[in-house]
Amino acid sequence: MKFAGKVALVTGASSGIGRASAVALAKEGADVALNYLTLPQGALEAKKEIEALGRKCLLYPVDLVDQDAVEKMVDDLVRHLGRIDILVSSAVFSDREYFHLANMEGFRKTIDVSMWGAFHALRACVRHMIEKKQGGSVVVVSSPHAVTPHPACMAYNMAKSALDSMAKTAAIELVKHKIRVNIVYPGWTDTPGERKYFTEGVLAEAARQLPVGRLAKSEEIARGVVFLADPASEYITGTILSIDGGSALPWWSKRGTGDF
Repeated sequence: MKFAGKVALVTGASSGIGRASAVALAKEGADVALNYLTLPQGALEAKKEIEALGRKCLLYPVDLVDQDAVEKMVDDLVRHLGRIDILVSSAVFSDREYFHLANMEGFRKTIDVSMWGAFHALRACVRHMIEKKQGGSVVVVSSPHAVTPHPACMAYNMAKSALDSMAKTAAIELVKHKIRVNIVYPGWTDTPGERKYFTEGVLAEAARQLPVGRLAKSEEIARGVVFLADPASEYITGTILSIDGGSALPWWSKRGTGDF
């Protein structure tokens, strides 16, 4: 029970990596607040799973773009659960279009949710952690898009690059408060969000081309989140943990050699 007596807030918690992280934290003893804006049934199912483990669970269908609403959400969860020890920032939105053709509403929403939403949650949570002088841990789910400029993803690339800078700056500012801030880079992960862009056939074929021959599972990324949030990892802050199945390696250079 790594997190017995601890309280976590997970954003984007109704599906994918966010939901898997929330359940993984609860399995290790944490009470969990779930933030989401879409897929409410997924949030309800996650709540039932967490409560079946004997943990407390609160639901917050709050738009992270609204800073006032985010601050009220965190105030409310602290009022009900007594504290906030862990933030997992996983909420994301992404429209994929070439930037010169992009619908600017979707372009701006991608940045607003993925960057500003993460900032609002970070700021609200650490203010409580500092006030209570208890320390804490923040895990920001970023992306290899932060360093690799994938085409038709300019807004997402921009937002993830900003997240990395945000997290590293926060890490150095907060170290004196014993609040750690770390980043996870998931590889290509099998989540509902991928179906917004790709058919099952395209996903299956793309997965076969990856070094390990498949997409990541959300639960595999969640294990990295738990590792970084674990108090036993107290010497780790301001770092990036890649969980990508070797995707950052030059696997493409082996095409045609018969090795894959």
